[in-house]
Amino acid sequence: MKKAKNLLLLVVMSAVVVFTAACGSDGDATGSELEGSVVVDGSGTVYPLMARLAEDYMVNEQENVSVEVSRAGTSAGFKKFLAEGGTDFNNASRHIKEEEIATAEELGLSVKELKVALDGITMVINKENDWATELTQQEVIDIFLASAGKKNWSDIRPDFPNKPITTYGPNENHGTYEFFFESILDEQDLVGGINLQQDYSTLVDLVSKDKNAIGFFGFGYYVNNQDKLTAVNIDFGNGPVEPSLETIKEDGAYAPFTRPVFTYLNEDNAKAQPQVLDFAIYALNNAATAAEETGFAPLTEAELAEQAEYLESLK
Repeated sequence: MKKAKNLLLLVVMSAVVVFTAACGSDGDATGSELEGSVVVDGSGTVYPLMARLAEDYMVNEQENVSVEVSRAGTSAGFKKFLAEGGTDFNNASRHIKEEEIATAEELGLSVKELKVALDGITMVINKENDWATELTQQEVIDIFLASAGKKNWSDIRPDFPNKPITTYGPNENHGTYEFFFESILDEQDLVGGINLQQDYSTLVDLVSKDKNAIGFFGFGYYVNNQDKLTAVNIDFGNGPVEPSLETIKEDGAYAPFTRPVFTYLNEDNAKAQPQVLDFAIYALNNAATAAEETGFAPLTEAELAEQAEYLESLK
């Protein structure tokens, strides 16, 4: 009798385990086993962050989902995003413009701005440049401002070399260019002859080969090329500040050259395609770690969680 009871108990427990496993399996299939594609384009500055998140997502979360991340530039990316059958996300190193919002409204697209990290505009010079490692904010402005008329390094400071300054930066497709033009130069014309490039790797190469060069781009590109370039410490009025993850904060010492970076989500695509929404939620939940790994200052957990909670509500 005792053996019979034990046998019955074993059968019942086995049935419970099988039932529980089956329920768990069904839950995983509907909640996490996704397939399809997610298309991301836009900012070259934000590219390293989103590419890292995409790679981690495909490896660790959804091996049957293909997340394609490109880097046409913020403005060029918005043109692709704000079109019939456009991309799912547009990375941006600036806020969406009023005319871009109007285009979205005309197309009937629901667009959600997602703030993902903080970036610092970093001035970079050639490794052999040992005179301009520290500049004031006004000196940076004068170097890039057409009306300032500073052509030689000695025009910035008399003890600097009497050599022509060669200036570099990203072209008009990039939000970094627009931020620099609008927020740092106060929408005044850039110096004539500035070499503007689409590809950030080209900028790195050009500055690394030109002793008299100075250029600008996001901090992450400097971090990944410290062996080729030197970052300029900027004096905003209280002494030189080195761009770093510690100083690049909204209220930090590098704040005048700090800006938020974003990805914009097509909400209609997110509601229609579970993998798009799932990647969006994953990106926000993991943005802080990926940011630090790719040269961005992370947002607070509370700020990221609030945005992730909103996305959860779209399910």
